[in-house]
Amino acid sequence: MADHSIKGKTVLIAGGGKNLGGLIARDLAGQGARAIAIHYNSDSSREAAEATVQDVKALGAEAVALKGDLTRAGAVATLFADTIAAIGKPDIAINTVGKVLKKPMLNVSEAEYDEMTAINSKSAFFFLKEAGQHVNDNGKIVTLVSSLLGAFTPFYATYAGTKAPVEHFTRAAAKEFGERGISVTAVGPGPMDTPFFYGQESDESVAYHKTGAALSAFSPSGLTHIEDVVPFIRHLVSDGWWITGQTILINGGYTTK
Repeated sequence: MADHSIKGKTVLIAGGGKNLGGLIARDLAGQGARAIAIHYNSDSSREAAEATVQDVKALGAEAVALKGDLTRAGAVATLFADTIAAIGKPDIAINTVGKVLKKPMLNVSEAEYDEMTAINSKSAFFFLKEAGQHVNDNGKIVTLVSSLLGAFTPFYATYAGTKAPVEHFTRAAAKEFGERGISVTAVGPGPMDTPFFYGQESDESVAYHKTGAALSAFSPSGLTHIEDVVPFIRHLVSDGWWITGQTILINGGYTTK
């Protein structure tokens, strides 16, 4: 029987420097991960990534921060190569990269569409491709998507629409990598109480989202918190390995499929 514990494992987290990615890094370090590679996108997020590296080291794991624009396939390949050079082949690969755009379809430019596709779809595809080549047998791969995949709503066509392909990428990868014991899942949080959410929303829409989930009254903000999501990630990359090819919405009853 394969070892599905986190203890002693090597981890790569794309977008692992802050918010949900940063908390996942600290959580897995606390669960006994041996080493964690923490990817960040640009100089603006370097400080947060380096702070997360220090937190991970304080929890007893090795850690390294790696920079890269994952909208380019070559950069994704480099990220995996640099991870392997720094800490070894990953047992767990988690991709939290994404961008929100809230705008009516009639107002979306071609440049905006291309950017959203590159960040939310293209980077996810090539992350899965590289993970399939480089993650150890019996490994775990998780991609963050959005609970909007279960919604019937305006204004998020480019966000939910460019996250939607990841569902099929996940199913295909689960079938193709399953013969090596690798599980592949996608996780869709509800609107999260992070800067990632508030930058696109008006006061009125924030108020709506704060009451949109069945369990909103029991959340400190009414929204999904990163602390609500992390235990599910931990489960999927350990004892929950038998779940594969699935998209799991973690949102307190905000949407369903």
